Amino acid sequence: MFSRLSSRSLGASARLLNRQVNVQVRLASSQASTRAPLSSNALPITFALVSAGTIAWYTHLYGSLPFLPEASANTPAEDGLHASHYPWDHQGFLNTFDHASIRRGYQVYREVCAACHSLDRIAWRNLVGVSHTVDEVKEMAAEVEYEDGPDDNGEMFQRPGKLADYMPKPYPNEEAARAGNAGALPPDLSLIIKARHGGCDYVFSLLTGYVDPPAGVEIREGMNYNPYFPGGAISMARLLFDGLVEYPDGTPATTSQMAKDVVTFLNWAAEPEHDTRKKIGMQAVIILSALTTISLYVKRFKWSLIKSRKLLYNPPK
Repeated sequence: MFSRLSSRSLGASARLLNRQVNVQVRLASSQASTRAPLSSNALPITFALVSAGTIAWYTHLYGSLPFLPEASANTPAEDGLHASHYPWDHQGFLNTFDHASIRRGYQVYREVCAACHSLDRIAWRNLVGVSHTVDEVKEMAAEVEYEDGPDDNGEMFQRPGKLADYMPKPYPNEEAARAGNAGALPPDLSLIIKARHGGCDYVFSLLTGYVDPPAGVEIREGMNYNPYFPGGAISMARLLFDGLVEYPDGTPATTSQMAKDVVTFLNWAAEPEHDTRKKIGMQAVIILSALTTISLYVKRFKWSLIKSRKLLYNPPK
């Protein structure tokens, strides 16, 4: 009697447990079905939020979006006239610097620009093999006196320059530079091409763009009008005139020619690795292209048997 009751009670409890499990499975499936649309919509919502946050952060940092025109309260005259684009010899994937132009440009810098502008990041040794020979650079460096020391007596002394020395500065400090230029500080020209919007085009246009101020434009004393300079008024006067320097190779020293040469030299000064970078880049493209071709061939050779095989199933009889 007791065994019958226990078996009946066990059967009833088993049936009740099965019903509870079925109910829980149905509830879980219904909840999963209701949550599925939410999870599928979560990805676009997350992407939209991330995009909005990125745009807001970019606008906070830079003040404008890259695909929208920048809002500015300045007039074109205050920002400076936009420089035209010129076909420079060194621009292009396979083009290198005109080293003869670099040599002439250094002559223009030394005879015209070096009186006010420094070239802090260029040493004499950097010119070797680029625009001058070793003997020529040694001779030019020896013409400059550099302070060195201390000697055995603890005193500083003057010595001729050597290849390891950097280009001499026209002024001992910033205050002396401002005092010699009516309060204006001549910028260092080592990175001037990269530091100005427009690069070579801007510097060339600035050097050749001196004109008389138009009617209604007043330039205070000591300033000069150049439409390519922001505001139009620049402290630096026009320095390049036809025949100002005499090129040893016989190139006519016109204003545009001298401007082109000195801009080429300054572009090399800002990027001395230009030619080497393009050479190594071309070698890398050739090597990586060859390795890619070999890899594709090996992959096709190794996997051709596996991809072309046919699998058959023979059921037992």
